[in-house]
Amino acid sequence: MVDVQEVVLSPREKQCLQWVEEGKSSWEIGVILKITENTVNFHLKNAMRKLEVTTRIQAAIKARRLKLLD
Repeated sequence: MVDVQEVVLSPREKQCLQWVEEGKSSWEIGVILKITENTVNFHLKNAMRKLEVTTRIQAAIKARRLKLLD
C-alpha cells in the first residue's frame, strides 16, 4: 500500500493526470502541453508506478483522493 507521504509527483506528472481527468488522450495532452505523445505516456507511466496502479484513470483518481493534484 502506498503511503501518501511517500508519493511525490513531478509537476508534469500532475499536469498530465489533470488532463486525464478531463478525458483527454495522450495525443491531446501532448498538443496542449506542447510535448510529444511519447513524453506524455512517459510521465503517466511514472505516475502510475509511483501510485501503484495499472491504468491512467486509476492514477488520476488515486492522485485526486490523496490530494496530490491542485
